[in-house]
Amino acid sequence: MVERTTDTVTVMAALRRAGVRVVIGAVLIAALVVAGTLFRVWQVARTDDRSPADMIVVLGAAQYNGEPSPVLSSRLDHAARLWRTDVAPVIVTVGGRQAGDSYTEGEAGRNYLLSYGIPDEAVVAILEGSDTQRSVMATADVAQREGWDSAVIVSDPWHSLRTRTMARDTGLDVTVSPTRSGPKVATREIQGRSIVYETAAMLYYRVTRGSAESSGSDLG
Repeated sequence: MVERTTDTVTVMAALRRAGVRVVIGAVLIAALVVAGTLFRVWQVARTDDRSPADMIVVLGAAQYNGEPSPVLSSRLDHAARLWRTDVAPVIVTVGGRQAGDSYTEGEAGRNYLLSYGIPDEAVVAILEGSDTQRSVMATADVAQREGWDSAVIVSDPWHSLRTRTMARDTGLDVTVSPTRSGPKVATREIQGRSIVYETAAMLYYRVTRGSAESSGSDLG
């Protein structure tokens, strides 16, 4: 009887130790995945690939009655510079409208570029896209219709990995050339918050194949 009790205690202790090892292993793996994703967000943010493409895509951001916000205008200015150096013959501005808006982000972006001398035939506005994933999918639909296969995507540095991943998942041949100015890179505090948010949003996309913005999981 004593031997059976001792055996039972030994087995239970072994199971507890195994359980602890499993938990610790799972925590370590999760930490490595998060750290690896954070590093990739930072790494791709430093990429500036201006390889010739069929189109330059400017992802939307806030606009106010047709006037691009500082975030959007910094993206548009960068896209204009790429266009002027013959990276692509067409700039695509993409983005829908928020409730109560008179203009879409795509319209505001197109009008801004035209006002700075980009020819009408060189700017295509896609008037939909309420989040990153929907904007990318709308762009892929237009690209397929127009016979465009490749794109240089312009967004904020920390947004680049997620945007590039989503776009490549649609079948587009995509590189990124992020902005180096504007509110999203203004301070180290803002950059740090953006990296954390994009790390979480990238992990969310990998798990759900959905956009953190549309899920209500926007962290900042």
